[in-house]
Amino acid sequence: MRKLALVLFAFIAISVSAVAQNNQPAKKEPVTIYNPKANAKADIDAAVAKAKKAGKHVFIQVGGNWCSWCILFHKMVDATPELKDYLNNNYETVLVNYSQDNKNTETMARLGYPGRFGFPVFVILDGNGKVIHIQNSAYLEEGKGHSVKKVMEFLKGWTADAIKPENNK
Repeated sequence: MRKLALVLFAFIAISVSAVAQNNQPAKKEPVTIYNPKANAKADIDAAVAKAKKAGKHVFIQVGGNWCSWCILFHKMVDATPELKDYLNNNYETVLVNYSQDNKNTETMARLGYPGRFGFPVFVILDGNGKVIHIQNSAYLEEGKGHSVKKVMEFLKGWTADAIKPENNK
């Protein structure tokens, strides 16, 4: 009787183990929107030079691959042609990583420590590289995510043309 119980127990244990292994969720590919190894200073400097030449501003999205809100914002922009086109037509865009791997300490200081507002956080630079606005992304949310309408209003309010004195008389 003991042998039968032991054999039965071994059979059940092996069966449960096999079922558990087959029901493991597929491993997710790591998100790679932000590059912790990127040279944020060089990326920003290049974007500022391009923005100055094109009469644009620089839109900086600070966040990390660890940040679900950062990823959701990035995906929303990619999935919304109106936003994506507006950003591309009116801004030079830079993604700045902030993570345990690379906190970009010097760049964060240069940008006025935008992480104090949480992540993602958006920084607008003029064509000379001067910080003209830091945007807490929480104010661009509606419901359970970022609002396309609020993001668009924000972007329209900080273009190079929007802040020209002659356009605000």
